[in-house]
Amino acid sequence: MKKSIIALLGVAVLLGGCAQKVSYGDAQQAETTTIEFGSTDLQKIAEEMTDSMLSSGSVAAITGANQRPIIVVDSIKNKTSEHIDTESVTDSISTRLLNSGKFRFVDMTRVEAVRKQLNFQNDDELVNQSTAIQFGQMVGAQYMLYGNLSSIVKQAGSDKDVYYKMTMRLMDLKTGLIEWADETEIRKQEAKSFLGW
Repeated sequence: MKKSIIALLGVAVLLGGCAQKVSYGDAQQAETTTIEFGSTDLQKIAEEMTDSMLSSGSVAAITGANQRPIIVVDSIKNKTSEHIDTESVTDSISTRLLNSGKFRFVDMTRVEAVRKQLNFQNDDELVNQSTAIQFGQMVGAQYMLYGNLSSIVKQAGSDKDVYYKMTMRLMDLKTGLIEWADETEIRKQEAKSFLGW
């Protein structure tokens, strides 16, 4: 009996020693755990690209006189060698632009869900037809915002250099003209000592 209690206490001590400690950090603090694309990079890209677009003279011309052009945002293309959640980058940029009050957006990722809802409203006898939204009422986008995220990775021994470049463009859908374009860059370097310290 004593041996089993001692064994249980020993297991409890071992398991307790292996417990992980979780803590919250500041989401705006620079994240430097690895050289790969991270939250700090996402925040930097979203901030720089939206600030550039909002301060552009050509964008000021199309948003002047209380105009709020309608934009569709195409998903940012990931042209890097790593898995990057570019939808999250797209969401951050879209949110910042929408919150600026200068643009309105149509969300192409939800078109099928909207179509399903409109079909239900217009074709189902459970819906009062006087309250059903009729087809053909949606507003088309005037501009399309799109971009690419690319990277170049170089490695020499234990030293590694990663260069990221984000390019974005705003196209007038009527004319095909590019109204705004810009790019931002991030360079991250990692050097490991011989002993791994």
